[in-house]
Amino acid sequence: MIDIIQQYWKAFLWSDGYHLSGLAVTLWLLALSIAFGFVAAVPLAVARVSRNRWLSRAVWLYTYVFRGTPLYVQLLFFYAGMYSLETVREVGFLNHFFREGYNCTILAFGLNTCAYTTEIFAGAIKATPYGEIEAGRAYGMSKFTLYRRVIIPSALRRALPAYSNEVILMLHATTVAFTATVPDILKVARDVNAATYDSFNAFGLAALLYLAVTFVLVGLFRQAEARWLAYLRPSKG
Repeated sequence: MIDIIQQYWKAFLWSDGYHLSGLAVTLWLLALSIAFGFVAAVPLAVARVSRNRWLSRAVWLYTYVFRGTPLYVQLLFFYAGMYSLETVREVGFLNHFFREGYNCTILAFGLNTCAYTTEIFAGAIKATPYGEIEAGRAYGMSKFTLYRRVIIPSALRRALPAYSNEVILMLHATTVAFTATVPDILKVARDVNAATYDSFNAFGLAALLYLAVTFVLVGLFRQAEARWLAYLRPSKG
């Protein structure tokens, strides 16, 4: 039994130098998707709360579409739907990009988490205490400086609890990557199950890996919240 478990752990964690392990692929997908979503969501959140109606509505439409459709369908759209277009196949760059499952997966994941993150950050920006804004204006800050030094840093700190949930949900959402033949944890588990018919161990070990990664992420976000949200705690005095 121990030998079997060791073989399964090797299947999930082992890398031969040319192919990443299932765990490494999952973490790579998560890191790239979250990085893309975070960087794009900050300016989009500012646009979402803008008084410019056309700009705000355009961002709202984007977030509505990607939050209103399943991630699985979005991945199929980019992986199978886009490449079925003759125009895409005829353009060199597009043909190369949408032919690769990794590219389509990261694009779908990034756009999906960006939509949710945009709304999270936009809500935090709207909830910025008016006193902080007035204090910045009292110092003579321009609108750009006010956003850069007061509003955005304050909003990002207060958005941490909700954003941590989005990151964990994104980790769980990576399980659909096998649709694009990306060898993540679940893809490896399915392959092991197909080869051994030992579903309990195959999917049980996959569940343990996801649980372990979730535990680490929760711990990291709790530390971040303890550091950057300490000013919101009630005074002990």
